[in-house]
Amino acid sequence: MSSTSTPAAPYGSTVTYEHLHEIQQEFEDAEVELVRQHVQITRPILEKRAKAIAAIPNFWPLVFEQAPQDIDEYIQPTDANVLMSSLKSISVSHFEIDNEVEGGDPRSISIKWEFGDNDYFEDRFLEKKFWYRRSKDSSWSGLVSEPVDIKWKPGKDLTHGLLAMVKQVWDEEQNQGSSAKIDKPKGMTPSQEALKKKIESSGGVGGVSFFAWFGYRGRHVTAEENRQSQEERRLKMQGKLLEATTSEDKDEDMEEDDEDDQDALEAFPGGDELAVCIADDLWQDAIKYFMQAQEDDGNDSGDDFESDEEDEVENSPATPGQPPAKKQKK
Repeated sequence: MSSTSTPAAPYGSTVTYEHLHEIQQEFEDAEVELVRQHVQITRPILEKRAKAIAAIPNFWPLVFEQAPQDIDEYIQPTDANVLMSSLKSISVSHFEIDNEVEGGDPRSISIKWEFGDNDYFEDRFLEKKFWYRRSKDSSWSGLVSEPVDIKWKPGKDLTHGLLAMVKQVWDEEQNQGSSAKIDKPKGMTPSQEALKKKIESSGGVGGVSFFAWFGYRGRHVTAEENRQSQEERRLKMQGKLLEATTSEDKDEDMEEDDEDDQDALEAFPGGDELAVCIADDLWQDAIKYFMQAQEDDGNDSGDDFESDEEDEVENSPATPGQPPAKKQKK
């Protein structure tokens, strides 16, 4: 990355880029506050919905049957079989504000899954947490997570060992403490190299199980790094912190290399976007998707009836003004 500094102000203007950046940050703060208020306002409604749908058999499998394309594209046929046959419920919580964590971000989410008995894994509950964090130089912000292990039954691992390898690499990095980043002189560890090859041979996200999503990690941004970044940002907004010097510019290329290595070890790229889609779309509008499934069932029943009577009415004229029913996505 070039160390050439950005001009202090647009050409011909006395307004600085820093001032424009501060205004943009205020927009972001306002959006976060709207998310916080939305969570609080909808909480009693979601509690009411939970009580209502608890009495509806197969509610969540039917919701997933109507999942939008942004979710459905990640679900393989075998994944669908598991979800349709054993998914009992899912729930989303904004745990950092639900638990009143100091400085908690409402964009941090937890997605909890409840399953019944199935042929693939032992777990009844699986919970995937995503923390919204900001890097130390505020150059990146987004959701990060930790891999969640699944207790697969013998020979039934839908990720074909990928999830276990992600968890192994994660555990090894945690045992190394703060030195979780890849050591450049030494290169990758054997476990990291094996994971990289496994990912390369998997054919990308489209070729892996939906359950590999539980292995998503995202960027390596610690809670402490996020806290420091937020504090620096707060002081800047108050005018109590001078502009950062360029003394760290020489490290930027190395940081970019670290990011490339992190990407190479990411088993489920886009896992954060999928999480947001599940939380903000599928879970939020679950009743809408359930009603669509009911409409589909009604159309299918009509199709079956018409199929049974097809021979008898084959030569009958069509009723004017009534086009054939269109089937929605199953």
